[in-house]
Amino acid sequence: MRVAYIAAEATPYSKVGGLADVAGSLPQALAAADNEVLLFTPNHHFVDLRKARPWRRSGRLCTRFRGAEHEISWFEETRTPSFRAILFESAPYFPASVVYGMPNDLERYLLFCQAALETLKHLNWPPDIIHLNDWHTGPITFGIRNYAWREDFYRNSTSFLTIHNLRYRGPDDFLDLLGPAIYYADAVGTVSKTYAREILTREFGEGLDHLLRSRDDPVLGVLNGIDYEEFNPLTDSHIECNFDREHLCDREGNKLALLEQFAISAQRSVPLAGMVTRITEQKGLDLVCDAVAPLLRQGLLQFIILGEGDEHLIESLKGVAASFPTAFSVRIAMDEGCARRVYAGSDLFLMPSRFEPCGLGQMIAMRYGAVPVVRHTGGLADTVNDIDHGGTGFVFSKPDAHDFQAALSRAINAYHDSEHWRLIQQRCMAREFSWTTSAQEYTQLYRALASQKRGHL
Repeated sequence: MRVAYIAAEATPYSKVGGLADVAGSLPQALAAADNEVLLFTPNHHFVDLRKARPWRRSGRLCTRFRGAEHEISWFEETRTPSFRAILFESAPYFPASVVYGMPNDLERYLLFCQAALETLKHLNWPPDIIHLNDWHTGPITFGIRNYAWREDFYRNSTSFLTIHNLRYRGPDDFLDLLGPAIYYADAVGTVSKTYAREILTREFGEGLDHLLRSRDDPVLGVLNGIDYEEFNPLTDSHIECNFDREHLCDREGNKLALLEQFAISAQRSVPLAGMVTRITEQKGLDLVCDAVAPLLRQGLLQFIILGEGDEHLIESLKGVAASFPTAFSVRIAMDEGCARRVYAGSDLFLMPSRFEPCGLGQMIAMRYGAVPVVRHTGGLADTVNDIDHGGTGFVFSKPDAHDFQAALSRAINAYHDSEHWRLIQQRCMAREFSWTTSAQEYTQLYRALASQKRGHL
């Protein structure tokens, strides 16, 4: 299958959130599953393409966009014989200093969508599947239909839209590009099976549940994965001490280094909880203060948070840190190296999310031997089973501080049984969340969709 994978961000070229990790890893896995893949993403100036090798300027074209002529150029990197990455530039839209949040985001991403479609034609590379991600690429779902009416090049191409988070629908509260994309896409999916069911309900549907239910075909759910070469505690250069499942004693050095970095006093008998997160209401950060403060007061827990987000939540967290300066620390940053150290050094990894389409943090945490404490929702429900049922974490149901604190208390009690705790950690590290399974599932979906498309022509 020929797959054009189109995303606003993709590691290692740019990264703001989990979408970049997915777009950086899934296309490689799809190529390994006998697909031919082109990844399209803007150049956000994270990489100087004129200096970095093996990048080369591959082409340019002129297109009419919003009443003016625009030159679009692209750089190409051949990653494997069946996987190439293409990064766009077009002044004044790309490169730019940030990925999201600029006043002209609407124009920038509309041009990106147009550039992707026109470049495919320029390359004479008609795709079987155009795999789109979130609102930034949503206009392609209706743009490709307009193109297909006029010419044969795109007539056999199927659009597949993945929703990574239904809450984010456009560049501002007024402009919704995700709703029309849901309507026009040939197929719609999301990043876990539970979230695919949840968004059909009023509670999680963000006002689009009726539209999603009105589709003739089901909303598909394919679980995200993580790159097991990139996230490997045995080889990770970001962490203090490398280790594997059979040598968990070596992991202790990471905890001590992390406590020192965050200026928290080392207490071996007290579990250390960590979070790497966007500091938002969605992620349950408003529950943290109420649930954690009593445990800190009793000396039962130490806690660190790394992330950026809402100012009023940050101020609340800083207030807790001021009350417990040797047990609670907040660092306002998004730092990949520091994030790895949190995964490798925390005993517990907390994700009390109100909703969570998939979540990668819990998967990475388990890979590094940090035991997750999560709410039963979305991808968290699909990846973490409760310890009481032979699982890998501590799960709570209600989005409130009382339920969250109860799960934390169970985790703290389990931590003090060192032999049992080691078995839990080993069980976590044995879980398989690589992209191989998901890539095979996507490939089967692509084939079915392409066959269905041909049958309708």
